Amino acid sequence: MYIPKLYRQEDHVEIMDFLRSNNFAAIVSSSGGLPTATHTPVEIIESEGGLLVCGHISRANPQWKNLGSEEVLLIFQGAHTYISPRWYDHVNVPTWNYKILHLYGRLRELQGQELFDLLSRLVKNNEGGDEYQLEKLPPEYVQQQIKGIFGFAIEITRLDASYKLSQNRDDLNHASIIQHLQERPDEASHEIAESMRKQRPGSTG
Repeated sequence: MYIPKLYRQEDHVEIMDFLRSNNFAAIVSSSGGLPTATHTPVEIIESEGGLLVCGHISRANPQWKNLGSEEVLLIFQGAHTYISPRWYDHVNVPTWNYKILHLYGRLRELQGQELFDLLSRLVKNNEGGDEYQLEKLPPEYVQQQIKGIFGFAIEITRLDASYKLSQNRDDLNHASIIQHLQERPDEASHEIAESMRKQRPGSTG
């Protein structure tokens, strides 16, 4: 991914927070020379050994047959929004602010207990309680459902993080962008405004 130096995000804590908050990723691979992508919820696992991304896709999806032979790309997209040139104190052109991460790595298949444990964690992480658990469902039913999915773990070898947050604007225009974003009704604009303020402490708007 092309990232101008000004927009490259390298704060490890910020990157990990982003990944866990935007964990509906696109997994991109090559099939017959053509790019193929599937969007799926994933689990982010960080350890001393590195970063692991785990998830699953349907076996009805032919992409799974080509996973594992080559490096794959994972795309994590955060908030993004239009920036109007009307918000500047000078003539300019429209642009777009965004937060996005690309992760690259090698994939291996998860089977058996490893796959069940992943699915159990995904359910628990998203349910937020104990009312619904895989362990409480009929074992035969769970195993039948698992037969229809392909589980994977991707060992991340490279990470590119781009936060385009109007870093190239002076304080006056930076604050103006924040103010106008806050006046919009949508959550994405508010999140970008907050990220801009965080990226440049002391910003007003």
